[in-house]
Amino acid sequence: MNEAPRTYDVVVIGAGPVGENVADRTQAAGLSTVIVESELVGGECSYWACMPSKTLLRPVLARADARALPGLSDAVAGPLDAPLVLARRDEFTSHWKDDGQVGWLDSVNVELVRGHGRLDGPRKVTVTTPDGSTVTLLARHAVAVCTGTTAALPPLPGLEDVHPWTSREATSAKEVPGRLVVVGGGVVATEMATAWQGLGSQVTLLVRGSGLLPTMEPFAGELVTDALREAEAEVRFGVSVVSAIREGDQVRVGLDDGGELTADEILFATGRRPHTDDLGLDTVGLTPGDWLTVDDTCRVADVADGWLYAVGDVNHRALLTHQGKYQARMSGAAIAARAKGEPVDDTPWGAHVATADAAAVPQVVFTDPEVAAVGLTAKEAERVGRRTKVVDYEIGNVSGAAVYREGYRGTARMVVDLDRGHLIGVTFAGPGVSELLHSATVAVVGEVPIERLWHAVPSYPTISEIWLRLLETYRG
Repeated sequence: MNEAPRTYDVVVIGAGPVGENVADRTQAAGLSTVIVESELVGGECSYWACMPSKTLLRPVLARADARALPGLSDAVAGPLDAPLVLARRDEFTSHWKDDGQVGWLDSVNVELVRGHGRLDGPRKVTVTTPDGSTVTLLARHAVAVCTGTTAALPPLPGLEDVHPWTSREATSAKEVPGRLVVVGGGVVATEMATAWQGLGSQVTLLVRGSGLLPTMEPFAGELVTDALREAEAEVRFGVSVVSAIREGDQVRVGLDDGGELTADEILFATGRRPHTDDLGLDTVGLTPGDWLTVDDTCRVADVADGWLYAVGDVNHRALLTHQGKYQARMSGAAIAARAKGEPVDDTPWGAHVATADAAAVPQVVFTDPEVAAVGLTAKEAERVGRRTKVVDYEIGNVSGAAVYREGYRGTARMVVDLDRGHLIGVTFAGPGVSELLHSATVAVVGEVPIERLWHAVPSYPTISEIWLRLLETYRG
């Protein structure tokens, strides 16, 4: 049975972290808001990405640190207790139940409609509910698409019959595979190779290119490669998968160099595609399956009257949970301002624009060693014509790093814009560097002059003393 249409100020499609934040901001601004979700409230990050992957990785990284500390190394010489690690992962995902997240929506007075939502013309969303009925939602002011992305698999014949892992299976697996082939060289590939090798798999990482983490500074991928090999994972470059066949409990993998591998599971970490195939984009003049192009307030281009927004990964600006939540805060405020007829602050770093998506995106790769970066790499800065000075320093030469881990190996780099006199990019690669990243982000976003950074005194003996060493090297 189909009920009468319901009307709200704002309709949000997708109840992941991004959709939740949009709904929270618009509801808090006094706009009635409903959110639509076809799976679990909390989305990919809560159940199949950020949280489960980091809980799998944390024991692996902690053990690596402990093994490098005299007096502790012998105590952690044995294998990890994989069942306990997986059980803790299950707790962090709430055993793939979303009661807690639904309770949060109730606490902020955002209504939830479960089912598959599709656009059905301007300001209209049709939801097919789990019982097969249809709910029609009308938006007075805005519809926000927050459906994110899904794994992109290569067009290999018969791949569906292999039942390959994607990031979802890699973070939710119930057992440790004896042999795991990981295809890809980016963040998901390197993190999952680190996690499962640490949990007892024999991992083979197959990379089409010439290095890991190709969008980051080259030394980052080199350090991660060395660590994976030291952990007895096999890392192979310049190789592609041309076939994969499931034979009983095993997967036979054919390579473009004529070689073959046999494994228990194969993970394809070969990119993401927008989750817009069955979203009704054609009903508003857009192409199903496309990324949604937006302005800095996340309003979709080429849609009359400016009522459609696309927030988070689906707009392809910065495919990171924290950036999506940042966009949600900006776009939620912009939606509210426009609904109330108030001016929108679209000045640089204004209250309604997601300018950090281009200027200062922070990212951590939770491998061993960790990689943390914000802003432009040296190569990117050169490509866009910035006149720069690039400064490197070995983090292991800092007293705090030597205390943190015996034989500490890591590198820091800062990219300085010589014409403007401030940082435009910083990368750290080394154990424990993720906690350094926000200081770098503040320096880049705040365009803090190099001369002012001399007066930001790092505590001794901590790894943050790397800032002093970078500045000394810069001055020469």
